[in-house]
Amino acid sequence: MTATMDQVCKEALELPLDQRLTVVYRILEQSDAGFDSGEIESDWDGVIRERMERYDCGKVKTRLASEVFAELEKRLGE
Repeated sequence: MTATMDQVCKEALELPLDQRLTVVYRILEQSDAGFDSGEIESDWDGVIRERMERYDCGKVKTRLASEVFAELEKRLGE
C-alpha cells in the first residue's frame, strides 16, 4: 500500500463502527464489483418483515433497551 492508502485506512479504522460501515457501503456502492445496493435493501426488507412477524406472533422475547445497553457496556468493559 502507498503511504496515502495506509493513512486513509488508519484514519478509517479510528472511526466509530457505524461510520466505518457507512464508508465501506459508499465505496462498494461506487465500485464496479457487482455490488447491488437494491438487492441488499430487498434482502434487509425480508429480514425486517420476518422479525416483525415473529414479534407480532409473540415468538420473540423482548427486553428493555436500557438492559441491552447495560449488557453491551459490561461486555465491552471486560
